[in-house]
Amino acid sequence: MRDVVGLILGGGQGSRLFPLTEFRSKPAVPIGGKYRLIDIPISNCIHSGINRIFVLTQFNSASLHRHISTTYRFDSFSDGFVEIMAAEQTQDSADWYQGTADAVRQQLRHLLSRKTDQVLILSGDHLYRMDYRAFIEEHRDRAADVSIAVKPVSRKEAPSLGLLKVDDQGKIVDFCEKPQTEAELDEFRLDEPLGEDPNELYLASMGIYIFEPQVLVSLLMGSDQDDFGKHIIPDAIHKVGVYAHTFDGYWEDIGTIRSFYEANLALTDAQPPFSFYHSGAPIYTHARFLAGTRLENCRIERGIVCEGSYIRYAQIERSVIGIRSVIGAGCQIANTIIMGADFDETPGDIERNASQGIPNVGIGANTTIDGAIVDKNARIGDQVNITNRAGVKEAEGANYYIRDGIVVVAKDAVIPSGTVI
Repeated sequence: MRDVVGLILGGGQGSRLFPLTEFRSKPAVPIGGKYRLIDIPISNCIHSGINRIFVLTQFNSASLHRHISTTYRFDSFSDGFVEIMAAEQTQDSADWYQGTADAVRQQLRHLLSRKTDQVLILSGDHLYRMDYRAFIEEHRDRAADVSIAVKPVSRKEAPSLGLLKVDDQGKIVDFCEKPQTEAELDEFRLDEPLGEDPNELYLASMGIYIFEPQVLVSLLMGSDQDDFGKHIIPDAIHKVGVYAHTFDGYWEDIGTIRSFYEANLALTDAQPPFSFYHSGAPIYTHARFLAGTRLENCRIERGIVCEGSYIRYAQIERSVIGIRSVIGAGCQIANTIIMGADFDETPGDIERNASQGIPNVGIGANTTIDGAIVDKNARIGDQVNITNRAGVKEAEGANYYIRDGIVVVAKDAVIPSGTVI
């Protein structure tokens, strides 16, 4: 694995995750109370013995850069690194990245300046655990030019993913990016399921690729197309040997507010489909050295409460409470993600807030929140009610948005006392 280079794509504008991506890129979105999405692929790489990692970034990348630079530092006796590759103007191109393939194309000279036997290309906004060693060994045993990690999915999931067909040797013979018609879906339907779920009758690309370096150069430089899923992979199937590696574990594309919301709340289940708790393979993140959470007379049922928080006389049910969260007395929180805060307020800050008539960072007393996402550093006053009882699907208001029925309180938002959403 020492001669494998990992390449993590930072993604585009992330419009489907707005407003969580208003001030940050998709891989920088917090998840699980204390982590960021980028921690998932980087940790998977490190546990797989891959410690030379590039991260391609473009949109709203400041917080992502800061997180990576303060978190992933290898010692002087290792050749490991996690290096940012930001979009840049050069003599060859003055354009921003136009897509996933174009991003890699523009950075080929930097990427190939390192000795590498294979290039592992990953997405920065997926939630899963995977040991890439088995994937890479299978790629080498087959003498493949390109390998794609695939997962069995149901017909309901299929239209949002790239579907493929394989022969008896696992070679991919056909590919369709996000099929929409019934005829296309029928064409890619398997005769029988590969896993235990009888509804999973389609093979979908996970957006995880292994390329031989010379093949990657040939495919990218021989085409002016911009996207791997839409252009490069379908073209490669007819030119080189492209094989499928079947993955049967949990995998979720965190591409929408709904998928983000459900993936987070699933972490509180008795047997969560994905767990950050794994003694042999922890998910790494920024070490903050926060004090343990203080709880005073609270009732918590199926919750995750992260360090540095202070919660008094509150009832919490099926919710994720992020770092440095302050929740006042009498609050009822259910089916909610509270991301917490980037800082602790001092007594002086609290006195100044009172003089200015604004709530402190956190959740004020006697507030009820159900079915919401509260982004970082939000200031929610006393006796606020955020429940969307009217069942509104899409809306925008002062410092909040409703997406797919989920209320999202924006980062740094101020919600005055007595507000009803």
